[in-house]
Amino acid sequence: MQLFMNIMLGFLLVCAIAVSLSKNLLNSILIYMSFSLVMSIIWILLESPDLAITEAAVGAGVTSVLFIITLKKIHAIIKTDKEEEDDE
Repeated sequence: MQLFMNIMLGFLLVCAIAVSLSKNLLNSILIYMSFSLVMSIIWILLESPDLAITEAAVGAGVTSVLFIITLKKIHAIIKTDKEEEDDE
């Protein structure tokens, strides 16, 4: 069990570094979602299911959806030329 916990903590560290180095905002949001999901697994391992549910719902769910909606509103997510042709 300790090995699994160390692997999860290592993954958290990789996610934190990857978010800070990512140039694409959408990729940053996806990495943040994976960070929140791993953090909820760690809360379960620490026998705190109430925090795990909250982390999964708020961290990976609501916050990520709000970030994606914000990117759409500020037009940070743009369609490529091929996607625009498919829409027409």
